[in-house]
Amino acid sequence: MKTLKINDHPLNLANKILNDLKSSENMGLLKCVQCGMCTSTCPSAKNSDYNPRDMIERVLEGDESVIEEENIWKCFYCYTCHSICPVDNSACEVNQVLRQLAIAKGIVNNEISPFSDFGDKMLDLGLGGIPSNFYHDLTRDIGEEWMEKNLHLDEIRLELGLKPLKMPDESIKEIRVLLEKTNFDKRLKKIKDTHEIDD
Repeated sequence: MKTLKINDHPLNLANKILNDLKSSENMGLLKCVQCGMCTSTCPSAKNSDYNPRDMIERVLEGDESVIEEENIWKCFYCYTCHSICPVDNSACEVNQVLRQLAIAKGIVNNEISPFSDFGDKMLDLGLGGIPSNFYHDLTRDIGEEWMEKNLHLDEIRLELGLKPLKMPDESIKEIRVLLEKTNFDKRLKKIKDTHEIDD
């Protein structure tokens, strides 16, 4: 496999990750001793070709081709690696940044595209919610009562003395502004556009 360097300095990729907003302030990426504890406890590594230790090694070598690997999309974000690491590294956080770098380069795994509808919900409602493209699967897996409850949720909440699950319009606008200022909407569009090209 060919190692692709960002430039002559192998730690540029690692430093880019460490300086990312998603990285913990004291993340021990540069302290990694390649002990393999992350991989030994990783549920994804047990069930796929994903190998957090290998991913970290490639980052430390400046191997930017790791961004194009399918395996970076197999992390569950369970933070088991984070909790077991003796030097406070977090393969999970590194993986999150690598995914964002992949999306920025137009590399998107087809499995995540259906989840972009969660982002649309956030932009529309100002809070998370289950997109309609998941209703069929949830009804199949949980039963008809799930759909029945979902269709009548506001009525059920009123019966229980609770307000409907809707944010004030002003709050929705404020959240939308924040999401747009952080380019959330552009990243969401990039995921959807990449998925359409792949189809």
